[in-house]
Amino acid sequence: MNPSRWIGRCAGALVVLPFCTGLASAAQYTFSVEPSYPPEQAVEVYEPLLNYLKKETGHQFKVQAVRNYHFYWRDLRQAAKTDFAFEEAHFADYRIKRSGFIPLVHRVEPSVYVLMASVDFADGGTKGLVGRRIVSMPSPSLGFAEVAQMYRNPIAQPEIRSEATTWRDGVELVFSGDAEGAMVPAFVAEQYPNLVEIARSKELTGAAVTAAPTVPEDVQQAVKDALLKLSEDPDAFVILAELGATGFVEATADDFDGAERRLAAFFGYRPPAEAAAEDAAAAEAAAAEAAAAEEEAPAPAE
Repeated sequence: MNPSRWIGRCAGALVVLPFCTGLASAAQYTFSVEPSYPPEQAVEVYEPLLNYLKKETGHQFKVQAVRNYHFYWRDLRQAAKTDFAFEEAHFADYRIKRSGFIPLVHRVEPSVYVLMASVDFADGGTKGLVGRRIVSMPSPSLGFAEVAQMYRNPIAQPEIRSEATTWRDGVELVFSGDAEGAMVPAFVAEQYPNLVEIARSKELTGAAVTAAPTVPEDVQQAVKDALLKLSEDPDAFVILAELGATGFVEATADDFDGAERRLAAFFGYRPPAEAAAEDAAAAEAAAAEAAAAEEEAPAPAE
């Protein structure tokens, strides 16, 4: 072979090799979000955030969105596979305790939900909406859980309707006269000064981004670092405005401890101790079954 041609090919290989190595190191991760938007809209809403993470980490991220909170709660209980999740504190606490997810960051702003109504109900307080129609996202969204906490008397209840497909839908139903009240996040309530605040929930730690224990630690750290400096990005305003945040701060499991108790009233919830005992019993039974099967297996022929 011509020596100069051989040298040229080797040089070309050296140029291509780092490029190929970079491609090999990139991976795709799923990013679960609450169904506070229809799935198609959720993809559009979170696309700027995931594009930012791709730019900062070199990895691909794909929105994992389900149709409603019923499916979201089912998948959470069944530990359906996902790599990252962005969700309110009660879901984050549940995921941390049951599936070993690692908290990375949470919104700077605490999560607060506001019960709003038209001015006709301004003086009646929460009692003024008993027997009236209040719209919220379906259970077990944090808004639904919080409005249920405001009405604990079983014989003095509003009609809580969960037909909204976004939080803003509830406000629009009040304007159209199809509901008297709406339960919405505080950052949504602030956009409608022509409605009155009837009540507001207690503060919880802001919505969190958590990572599955299967995600490599360097990828977890890269995502965490990117989110912590998101507010410094020139295009951050569009991303953060949609999330109702001014930025993210570092999160720990203690930030969410106890929030999952808001799920206790909903179908399928198991307290942590009970869930751990059942999981341990299931693991023990599986081990015993495997041991029995091994004993019954025929010995290999000599």
